[in-house]
Amino acid sequence: MEMASISSSPRTVEEIFKDYSGRRGGIVRALTHDVDEFYGLCDPEKDNLCLYGHPNENWEVTLPAEEVPPELPEPALGINFARDGMNRKDWLSLVAVHSDCWLLSVAFYLGARLNRNERKRLFSLINDLPTVFEVVTERKPVKDKPSADSGSKSRGSTKRSSDGQVKSIPKVAEESYEEDEDEHGDTQCGSCGGNYNGDEFWIGCDICERWYHGKCVKITPAKAESIKQYKCPYCSMKRARP
Repeated sequence: MEMASISSSPRTVEEIFKDYSGRRGGIVRALTHDVDEFYGLCDPEKDNLCLYGHPNENWEVTLPAEEVPPELPEPALGINFARDGMNRKDWLSLVAVHSDCWLLSVAFYLGARLNRNERKRLFSLINDLPTVFEVVTERKPVKDKPSADSGSKSRGSTKRSSDGQVKSIPKVAEESYEEDEDEHGDTQCGSCGGNYNGDEFWIGCDICERWYHGKCVKITPAKAESIKQYKCPYCSMKRARP
C-alpha cells in the first residue's frame, strides 16, 4: 500500500517541486491572507489538529490521517493546543516553522526514488523560494549563523542579556560560565523560530530544554534572576491540561 502510494505520486523533480509549491502556497495563504479564518479554526478545546497544504494551493485544518503509517508524512500535531498560551504572532511563527519541516519531508518522501543529482536539483529549487517562516515573519535568513551544542543546555545554563552580559539562572548550576556563540548557533527560539543571537537575552526551559528569546516569553534578565526553575509556555500548559 505504501509503495503503491509512492509509485502513483509525482515522480520527476519538476512534478515534485510543483506539488511542493502548491502545498506551500496553501499554507502561506492560511498564515497570511486567510489568517483570521485559520486562527479561528484552531480552537484549543478541539482534538489534535494539523495544518495541511494541498497541491492545488488550498489549505485545511483537520485531524491527522487515521491510517498508520499515513500515506504522506504528517504535519505537526496539536498546533491548536498552544494557540491561546502564546502571543498570536509567535504562535503563527511556530506553526510556520513546523510547516516548513513538513513541506520538506513531503517533498523528499515523494522524491524517495530520485538520484543524488535530482535531489540536489529539487532542494535547489525549493531553496530559491523563501520559507513559510520567512514569509510569515517578513525576515530574511540569517547568514553565517553560529553553531549550537544542545547538550550544553541543562547544566550551567547561561542567558545573555541585550547588553551582552551573561546571566545565569539560580540553582540551574552551581557555577555559571560563558558559552561561546558558536556553541549555540543551531539553537532556535522555541516560540518564534529565530536563530540564536548573542546580542539578545535568551532563557532555557528547565523541563524540555528548549531555548527562547526572553521577549518572546515575556521574561526579562531581572525576572530570570528570581526564577528557580523556568517552565516554558508549552510545559506550563501540559501541566495545566488534565
